[in-house]
Amino acid sequence: MDSINLNAFAENASRLGLRIQESISEHTRDLNITRGAGNIFDMADDKVKNIGKQLDSSSDREKLDAMKRLIALISKGRNVSNYFPQVVKNVASQNLEIRKLVYIYLLRYAEQEPDLALLSINTFQKDLADPSPLIRAMALRVLSGIKVPMITSVVVLAIKKCAADTSPYVRKASALAIPKCYELDSSQQPTLITVIQSLLCDRSPLSIGSAVTAFEAVCPTRLDLLHLQYRRLCRILVDVDEWGQVDLSNLLMRYARTMLPKPIVSQDQDSNEEVDPDLQLLLSSAEPLLQSRNPAVVLAVTRVIYYCGPPSYGAKIVKPLLRLLGMSKAIERVTLVYIHKIVRFYPILFSSHYMRFFLRSEDAREVKKSKIQLLMGITTLDNYQAILRELIDAAEDVDDEVVGSAIHAIGFCVQLLPSTTPQCLSALTSLIKTKHDIVVSKAVVVLKSLVQNQLSSSATNTEVLQSPISIVSQLAKRVDDIRHFEAKACVIWLVGQYCATQGGSGVVEGVADWAPDVLRKSAKTFASENVTVKLQVLSLAAKLVALSPAHKTIGQISQYVFDLGRYDMNYDVRDRRRMLVALLSGISEYVTDEDSDATSQGGIVLRREQVIRVLIDGKAGVLEIERPDVGQHLIGSLSLVTGKDMQGDEILPEWLESGIDPSLRQVEEETTIKVEAPRAISSHRPSNSAPTPVVLTEASAHPQEKKDWRNLDDFYAENEEEGGQEQSEEEESDEEDEEESGDSEDEDEELGTEDSEETEDGESEDHLEHDSSNHVNHTVESI
Repeated sequence: MDSINLNAFAENASRLGLRIQESISEHTRDLNITRGAGNIFDMADDKVKNIGKQLDSSSDREKLDAMKRLIALISKGRNVSNYFPQVVKNVASQNLEIRKLVYIYLLRYAEQEPDLALLSINTFQKDLADPSPLIRAMALRVLSGIKVPMITSVVVLAIKKCAADTSPYVRKASALAIPKCYELDSSQQPTLITVIQSLLCDRSPLSIGSAVTAFEAVCPTRLDLLHLQYRRLCRILVDVDEWGQVDLSNLLMRYARTMLPKPIVSQDQDSNEEVDPDLQLLLSSAEPLLQSRNPAVVLAVTRVIYYCGPPSYGAKIVKPLLRLLGMSKAIERVTLVYIHKIVRFYPILFSSHYMRFFLRSEDAREVKKSKIQLLMGITTLDNYQAILRELIDAAEDVDDEVVGSAIHAIGFCVQLLPSTTPQCLSALTSLIKTKHDIVVSKAVVVLKSLVQNQLSSSATNTEVLQSPISIVSQLAKRVDDIRHFEAKACVIWLVGQYCATQGGSGVVEGVADWAPDVLRKSAKTFASENVTVKLQVLSLAAKLVALSPAHKTIGQISQYVFDLGRYDMNYDVRDRRRMLVALLSGISEYVTDEDSDATSQGGIVLRREQVIRVLIDGKAGVLEIERPDVGQHLIGSLSLVTGKDMQGDEILPEWLESGIDPSLRQVEEETTIKVEAPRAISSHRPSNSAPTPVVLTEASAHPQEKKDWRNLDDFYAENEEEGGQEQSEEEESDEEDEEESGDSEDEDEELGTEDSEETEDGESEDHLEHDSSNHVNHTVESI
């Protein structure tokens, strides 16, 4: 007996081992297919030929392998449209993985094979009634993705059906299918607007974002559709998905600026702000999103507050924007542009956070330039010293564009805060002594503006540590070391403009000693200079002749320069020479014009004082150093980031003075109880049964009196009295419960009759829906 049991046990154990071995082999085969997915992209030609046989095979594994190979060939750019008939036959496969790949294939080649694609319409129609919401949503996605104009009516019916689905995931898919249908056939706009209006009334936040996307694609100007939904959309903004929050924020911002009155800020000492209640609702609903993890949401809310909120809301966007600077390099680049736009109008918001905008060696060029522009905008008397040191360090950067921006910012600091003039001038003069040509040229250009402004205001500004004339003399001595044509032209202009002296102690009376030497050096290299430099050399020669017309050496050098300009290849140089010679012909005997004689032609000959006034006195003025402007580009537009006008940027609507009637946004109080929106993808229909309300009793108005017990007999006697009162109250409550239970039984009987009537109505509705689906199938077959 024991031997029989042992034999049976051994036989069962061997069978179990064989089954385990078979199952392991099957699983390892699946794993080999998964692990070898990379080899699909490097398949041989013989395997490509077997794809057709695999698609006709009865094994799901063979079909799945064939579909993977087809998708791999599509990704490599191969044309595999010849397998379309065999793929369409598998559209009704029970394997979900095969069906997904078939849907991807149909989306790729449905336009090339419209007749064969219509064969799968009935399958998609059946999938719209599948119990799984994933299958229903996928079927609608593929049906709307088949760009065949003949099935537009079928797609519209499918969208309307899925828009009333019980699953929010399917309703979201219907909203995403609306723009595709509208792009295929714009004549369906009225029907699609009706569907969008119903989707905007959805209580689930999962589909609101997609409904807003459909609204922007089909009817972006129909803001009147949002009157009744505006307040509810504001309240549900926090629960919408992240990218839906971006679209919904932009839509609500456009509605607010179009339909609501502009906030009024009084100019008195109290600075009171009058904000519309509906606008206040939008701002308060959007404010929590500033703590979102998605930077796009933070930037979208920043746009709403910047364009819709009063000035008092500006402080709320500072820390969220600063938080985005440390997330990534790309986000930092965009965020800096946003902050630069805000700083143009509200510089005080970020002035205390200037250290967050200091340059780092690993920053990109555009990031460094944006930070320099920001530092220019937030410079104040409290932080200018630290910012100026940072700009001086930035002037030693290896990037020439960053160096130019830093030197330009140093000059702007002098214009913004005149008290910083000594420090900025010393910094710029130290930069001139460097051997880097770009640094020297940029510093000279900025110094020209600063010297010109300082000399023009020297009568009122006496607190100057370094004379501007000494700066010009230093530049004049280094004119040979300056190679950049623009910087060299600036130095020559400064020499000619400020070379006049009052005393006669110099080598040339009325002229600084370094000015004639600059003319001599420039005359040697005149022929090889840039046109800009040539024009300034001609002007310098004319100014020196006007200041000292009797000096022979200056006259001869000037005549030499004028002769070179006479035969120059550039007509601007020839015209400038002709004009200057005509001005000087009456005051100096060394400057003559061989082509024409002004006196013989009856022209006007100016006196020396008049010529000086024309050449020198008329050029003195204040030159402002402008800060880089971000233009009129809007926050949130691509043009703001690129700095160029881009297509597709939104137009910001103007505010209304009074707004529309608030009663249009008034909605009657809803009697239905809100059901919490499902967070997961499910086809479960939410129950309409109302939860039991919680009744809170009011606290007693009179506090309980504190009793004084002198002995234990009094204490126990009082407790016995209270126990008797509680027992009598419990008996009365039991009687009331019995009466209520009787009433509830009567109500249950009434509800039972109502439920039977509802089931009959539901059966009739299912019958109508079945008839409509049969009608659609007949329509497709006729097509």
